Amino acid sequence: MADVSRGSAPGGPGVNLSKGQAISLEKRGGGTLTAVRMGLGWQAAPRRGLFGSRTREIDLDASAVLFADKQPVDVVFFRHLVSDDGSVRHTGDNLVGGAGQGGDDEAILVDLQRVPVHIDQIVFTVNSFTGQTFQEVQNAFCRIVDETNGDELARYTLDGGGQYTAQIMAKVHRAGAGWQMTALGNPANGRTFQDLMPAILPHL
Repeated sequence: MADVSRGSAPGGPGVNLSKGQAISLEKRGGGTLTAVRMGLGWQAAPRRGLFGSRTREIDLDASAVLFADKQPVDVVFFRHLVSDDGSVRHTGDNLVGGAGQGGDDEAILVDLQRVPVHIDQIVFTVNSFTGQTFQEVQNAFCRIVDETNGDELARYTLDGGGQYTAQIMAKVHRAGAGWQMTALGNPANGRTFQDLMPAILPHL
């Protein structure tokens, strides 16, 4: 696991992760986390046109796929907002984005204590449901927050855009008695999480 330093201000920025970097999910003062929020944010990139630059709304969708021994067993997304076991919950669909560097546009809550023992990995993805590529998105990020006190533990910011319509952002996975988050940032293509399964499997 990479050696990383934490931000010190309560609720302030946590570790800035680079692609492939992992961080142990624990409270700033020590101890294990009970509930975390994976927040995702983005902004529409301005487009230059005949009458100056303008932006169009971008509908990105966050999903969480729950795996047991590399097999998908459940998914949380805008059409299935709560996992069957109740441990993972989507806060609702955001059709336009726009928070960017500020708050979360979409968030998925994970009650780590309620995740069934056979679930060993949860992979977080973002899809462009409307088919726009990430060339039209800026300031896209995912961050993990201690849901009990609002402390941001880690943040992963996407660099630049590209000719793809999805990102496999990060995964939360068991590590001994606790959990780790690993930043993935892998570009992919697809409007829904089902389209991404072949791209997710190498990261498990």
